[in-house]
Amino acid sequence: MKDIATIEKSLKGKNVVITGASSGVGRAAAEAFAREGCNVVIAARGQKGIDETVKFCRDLGVVAVGVSADMSIAEDVEKIVAAAMILGGKIDIWVNNAGVMASGKFEEIPLEIHQQVIKTNLFGYMHEAYNAIKIFKEQNEGILINNISIGGFMPAPYSAVYSASKYGIRGMMECLQGEISNRRHIHICNLYPQLQNSTGNLHSAKYSGFDMTIPFIASDPRDTAAKIVELAKNPRKELFPDFKSAAITNTYKLLPKILINAASAVVRTKMKFNDEKLNNPGNVLNKSKEPLRVYGNPSAKGVSDLKLALFAGIGISLGLFLFSKK
Repeated sequence: MKDIATIEKSLKGKNVVITGASSGVGRAAAEAFAREGCNVVIAARGQKGIDETVKFCRDLGVVAVGVSADMSIAEDVEKIVAAAMILGGKIDIWVNNAGVMASGKFEEIPLEIHQQVIKTNLFGYMHEAYNAIKIFKEQNEGILINNISIGGFMPAPYSAVYSASKYGIRGMMECLQGEISNRRHIHICNLYPQLQNSTGNLHSAKYSGFDMTIPFIASDPRDTAAKIVELAKNPRKELFPDFKSAAITNTYKLLPKILINAASAVVRTKMKFNDEKLNNPGNVLNKSKEPLRVYGNPSAKGVSDLKLALFAGIGISLGLFLFSKK
C-alpha cells in the first residue's frame, strides 16, 4: 500500500495545460505529464505539431486535446480555457511555455518583429496567467508554472527585446506571487533554464548575419521538462533546473559588465565574418516550420554531464579570479 506522501504527490488524473507544446521543451513537457497519467491540453499555433503530440499522449492512454492558438491574442487563450474545461471542468496545472526570439543588431531587426516578440512572450504570459489565476481562485487551488529562462536574470547578447520580455515576465510573476501569498493552495512557480538543445534555437528569427549553432553546453529539454513535472509535484517559487543554469546566472551576477561585453564581442565577430547574411524572421510572425520535435540537434544528447560540469566549473573559477583582481 502506498504511503500518504506518495499518494499526495501523484499527478495521475490531473488536468494540465501546456502552451508552445508542438516542439522543444513544451513537447517534452506534454509527453512527461502524459507519462504521469495526466490529461493534457496541447496548445500551439501549428496544427501538425499539435496533432503529433496529441497522438503520442493518447497512445499512452491519457486524454489529450489539441488547440491551435496564438498566445499573443487574448481571445485565443480563452479558446484554450474552453477546451481545458471540457476535461472535467477544472484546470490543475498550467504551464506557460510558448515563446519566440529574435537576434541581431537592434536597429536592423524590423520593428514588427520586435513588437511581436513582446506580444508573444510578455503579453502571452500575461494572457495565460490572467486566465489561470482567475480559475485557480475559483477552485481555490492550482499551479502556474512559468518557463522563463535565465534570460530573466541576464541579457542575451544581440537579443535586446527578447531580454526585455524575459525580465518583464520575471517581474510580473514575482509580483503575482505576492498577490496569491495568502492562498495556501495556489502556487506560481518560475523555472530558469539555460540554453536548450531544442528546436527553439532552430526556429528563432535571425538578422544581421546572426548565426547560432547549438553549443555542447546546451541542456537536454527532456531534463528541463522533468523539472517542470517536479514543480507540479512539489511547488516552489523558483527553480534553476540544473547546475549549468545556476552557475551561469551566478557568474553573471558577479561580473555583469565583463560577461555581457565579452559575449557581445564574440557574437559581433561571428556576425561580421558570416558570409550568409540572409535575414530570417523564423517563427516570430508565423507558426514554426519543420523540424517539429523535441531536440534541435539529436546527436548532442550523448554529451557527458561530467564535461558540462567541468566547463561550468572552469567558467565560475575564471569569474571568481577576475572578480578578485577587480
